[in-house]
Amino acid sequence: MELESLGAYLKNRRDRVTPADVGLRTYGTARRVPGLRREELAQLAGVSAGYYTRLEQGQAGTASQQVLDALAGVLQLDAVETTHLHNLARQSTTSRLVRPRPEKPHRRVLALLASLGESTPAIVLGRRGDVLAWNRTGHALVAEHAEFDAPHDPARRPSVPRMFFLDSLTRDLYSNWAELARTHVAYLRLTAGRHPTDARLAELIGELAMRSTDFAKLWAQGDVADCTVGTMRLRHPTVGGVDIDYQVWLQPESPDHRLEVYTPNDTTSADALRLLAGQVAEQHRPEAEAEAAVSGVAPDRF
Repeated sequence: MELESLGAYLKNRRDRVTPADVGLRTYGTARRVPGLRREELAQLAGVSAGYYTRLEQGQAGTASQQVLDALAGVLQLDAVETTHLHNLARQSTTSRLVRPRPEKPHRRVLALLASLGESTPAIVLGRRGDVLAWNRTGHALVAEHAEFDAPHDPARRPSVPRMFFLDSLTRDLYSNWAELARTHVAYLRLTAGRHPTDARLAELIGELAMRSTDFAKLWAQGDVADCTVGTMRLRHPTVGGVDIDYQVWLQPESPDHRLEVYTPNDTTSADALRLLAGQVAEQHRPEAEAEAAVSGVAPDRF
């Protein structure tokens, strides 16, 4: 699957802006397009209609920052959407997809994950939403049906987007699934703009579009968003209802990797996370004690 082009994104956003949104009067005349005409957008952005048409058709070469900012203003794009527009404009039409090496979490990200212990659920996510690492409480919170050691093997790493759209257990876990699904798709689109030659990313998006009607519909809407903070409402099979916030921490030396930390929003959820951490500790205490006997370091007591 080819990732998104500048022209496709411009047309998608142009269709979503009505003449009334930008102060144009139509005098009741019939219109054959859902949003702005090319000529209208070009005039409002201060470029010729011919140039804009070539830009949308991928025939105008590289657009200047000033032109892109003018188009973003007319299209009423926010900061993240404008960044995506600039990312798409930098793409080369002759670039070929490349299969990148398996991702490896930075040691500082892993050190930060380890410093959280097990009382705070957390996972490390790669560029495409693959789980690169997690603590046992994070695993138990969001994917207890997956193998805990799977992130160590690139061929077996759980894919959060795949689980979200193709795994019924994951879907049932979230009571606000629809809200989170929209965010997942919007963030994948932002990532695709940042990494237009990533063959693995293109394959992931293509697979999800083919196998999930929900994903295909959301992808077609063209939304773009960053994914740094939000709320997850879980119907956890072990500890019941949990209302938590996720917060994403970025590592400057590996900006594509995100440490996602989960914190409770109320007393009931805090109690549920403590219960979950306690259950995890009890289940794995023999392993921790065996490791402590070898290392000479006392195991964590959560």
